[in-house]
Amino acid sequence: MQRMSSETVSSLPPERPHPLARTPLVDKACAALEKAWAKGVPPPLVDPYDLWSRAAKGFDPGAEHCGRSSEDVRDFRERLDALCSALLSEARLNALGKTMAHGQIVRVIKQRLGLGQLWVDRPELLETNLAPPIIVVGQMRSGTTRIHRLLAADPAHSATRFCDSWYPVPRKIDMRPLWGGMMLAMARKLDPWIDALHPMGAQRAEEELGWLASALGHSTYDTQWHVPSFARFCEARDPTPVYREFARILRSDAAHHGNAGRPRVLKVPQFAEELPALLAQFPDARLIVANRHDEDVLRSAVSVVANQMAIQCDNVDLDWIETEWRRKLELRHARVQAALANFNGSVAQVHFDELGADWEAEITRIYAELQLDLTSDTFGAMRKEMASSKGGAHSQHAAQLEVFSAS
Repeated sequence: MQRMSSETVSSLPPERPHPLARTPLVDKACAALEKAWAKGVPPPLVDPYDLWSRAAKGFDPGAEHCGRSSEDVRDFRERLDALCSALLSEARLNALGKTMAHGQIVRVIKQRLGLGQLWVDRPELLETNLAPPIIVVGQMRSGTTRIHRLLAADPAHSATRFCDSWYPVPRKIDMRPLWGGMMLAMARKLDPWIDALHPMGAQRAEEELGWLASALGHSTYDTQWHVPSFARFCEARDPTPVYREFARILRSDAAHHGNAGRPRVLKVPQFAEELPALLAQFPDARLIVANRHDEDVLRSAVSVVANQMAIQCDNVDLDWIETEWRRKLELRHARVQAALANFNGSVAQVHFDELGADWEAEITRIYAELQLDLTSDTFGAMRKEMASSKGGAHSQHAAQLEVFSAS
């Protein structure tokens, strides 16, 4: 695992008086974009054909098919159509939101074509043998990040860097840490509370959300945009093509970094909805299931989603967010329980409160239940991880939630 303590954000975020609060920079950006469009600058389109033609410039037309089945290709195209339709009919994006949506989807298509070209040039990457991964499963805001980063700190394990999650195409001259740092710097300008919600660093261990986003898995998109039809479209369809792509990216990443022999610690809350498809790719995985009281999960999740949506939409319905995420919470509970009933591998359960009360005791128990080696080096690395996060910006989110409850 790569650790960059210099990337830890030391300054605390400004006061966040309301879940839908946003920085004045967002309004200034919207006004500037609208002014430019009024003067004749073409606004960005959220149209699947326009997005594809813009992204595909410079790529071989066959790159989309490389390493992928016809079903995988068709799945991505159908997801793209559904996402664009939802953005146009439901999202009510402001000028900044339209610009960001256009940019995100173009980047995803470019990455998909770039990965295809990579697999043409280096097909052996797809055959990389992986150590059985350790998968952290749980609701968003249930403590999965803390568990993930503690396990990722273990020198015997490997983890995905933030920059590799969001820029998954390996490079000979690896500029991805720089790109990831620039991405985070811009995000922090637009959203000064982002590290209170989920602290990040370009080379820190991070969830593989970017890999699911690159296959148009829905959780990246329905946490920042009001696109309920897209969420339900994805929830109702077979996610196998998404996880075949996920596995291809993981094999390529592990080969590039030379850590395929160490168990990768994987974590994305979306796993809770689609666990059978993930386990079909990694049947020998070990699972850690995170639990937290439902109302605490819901309150924190609503805060996160509201923060994301408020940047790109001027008319966010906070009551709708709460209703939708209560539905998601119940859906994920049901799907995890069903998946675990059919899983015969190693599973360790952990509760948010117990982990917070005595993380060392909980880690000791988890390692014993999963039959992992627990060494002094392991605890030493984990203590450094805990020390590096102590008193950081993320500690302010609980205080924000108290302010919201009081008002």
